[in-house]
This record gives sequence, structure tokens and C-alpha cells, in this order.
Amino acid sequence: MIPETDRPLVDAAVLSATLVRPGSVWTQVATLASTGSTNADLAVAARDGAPSGTVLVADHQSTGRGRFARVWEAPPGTSLAISVLLRPPPAIDARRWLWLPLVTGLAVADGLRAATGVDVELKWPNDVLVGGRKLCGILAERVDSGHGPAAILGMGINTTLAEDQLPVPTATSLALAGASVDAGAVAAGVLGALGDWYTRWLAADDLRAEYAARCASVGRRVRVQLSADEFVEGWGSGVDADGCLLVSVAGGERAFAAGDVVHLR
Repeated sequence: MIPETDRPLVDAAVLSATLVRPGSVWTQVATLASTGSTNADLAVAARDGAPSGTVLVADHQSTGRGRFARVWEAPPGTSLAISVLLRPPPAIDARRWLWLPLVTGLAVADGLRAATGVDVELKWPNDVLVGGRKLCGILAERVDSGHGPAAILGMGINTTLAEDQLPVPTATSLALAGASVDAGAVAAGVLGALGDWYTRWLAADDLRAEYAARCASVGRRVRVQLSADEFVEGWGSGVDADGCLLVSVAGGERAFAAGDVVHLR
């Protein structure tokens, strides 16, 4: 029997019963009290041939990572790390993989609204915000191996972090946003929504308008930081067919496939 102190907040059997069913994207579910990195764990599983639809949820990550190799960690039990392994069909063009972080953002936004009632919005490409403060970061990675390419989509959701536990003043948590947090309901809501959005992505649905409607980077002035010394300011006008952020600048419109976005007043 697992000691009570080591028992994950999310019950794998309950979550599996909710998600794994005929026709579902999800095929197997595991939950952990703590691990180094759920994305790293699933990358190993992908190289070992784990099937598409594998889900891993942890209450704590000791070596969690964000974009650009940034370190991300929260006190045990105050956040939820969710990673999924998906294997898009070979016929899908590699450029369409650029949409996977955006699809994941849509899922987190919809899933958290459904599970907690908190009104969240997106910041291009992969941040989920409440009141302008970061609630969740998303890290999408591609793993190539003899078993074919796999997408690892990781989500780090701040659930019960208190104000004095925030890593930076611009972060927040579901609890600070006034939500009553049930970790199992949060995981089920986000993964249920991700299954729906991924299915639409597989069907090549045009998701640009729906993403723009949820994205706070569209319809406002933004700064796209390209490097320590280079940035572009303009008006966020939408996303293109490849998921790039469109910014209206003097002389026309530019598309950005990467960069840190700052929302300007």
C-alpha cells in the first residue's frame, strides 16, 4: 500500500475511468506524488515506444522546465504538472505541429473554466493568465526515435500557491483567483478539453478565430522580445495559418513564430 504522504492528489484509476474509453484520444494514465519532470519522463517513454494518448500527472516536479530551459518549481502539492504523449499521423505536415502549443493553451483555458469557473485568457504562444498574471505555462517538445515522432505537451498549473509562495510577482494560482481547487477535477477538465481540441486539430479545422477570441495578445499593443537587445512593438492582430502571432507595425504586418510577448498598456 502507498503511504498516505506519498499518495498522489489525483487518483489514477478515477482519472483513467473518466478519460480512457472507446474513441478517446487517451489510452493510459499514471499519476505520481513527485517526479523530476513529467515531460522528461514521457520523453523516455516515447523513445521506449509508449503509445499515443499516454498521460502523466504529478503533484510536484523537482526539475520542471519552461521555455528556453527556464527552471520551474513550486512547493509540493501547490501545483499540478500534466504531460501527455501524442503521436500525430505521419501524413500531418510538420508545420502544423506549430499549432500544438496553441491547441494546448485552448484546452487549459477551457478546462480550467469548466472545472473551477475561473475566467482565464491566453498570452501568445503558451501562457495562461488570470487578471494578467501567469497561472499556467506550457512546454511542447518533439521526440524522434525509432518508434516515430512524438509530441510531448506539458502543462504546469498553479493550483494552491499562496501569495508568499509565488516564484515571481507576476504569477498567480487558482486559489488566489478565488477558486475552490479539486486537483482531480482540474486534471479531468483540462485533459477532456485537450482531447476535444486535439481531435479538431487532427481534422485540420481552422482554429484561428477561436484562438484569437481567447488570446489577450490579440487586439492590443504588444512587445515581442526577440533577444536581449532586439524587440518589436505593434498591435497584435491575430494568428496565421501556422499559429504565428501577427503584429501590425509601421509599414505592414509581421508574423512571429517565436519570442516573448509583453502586453503593453
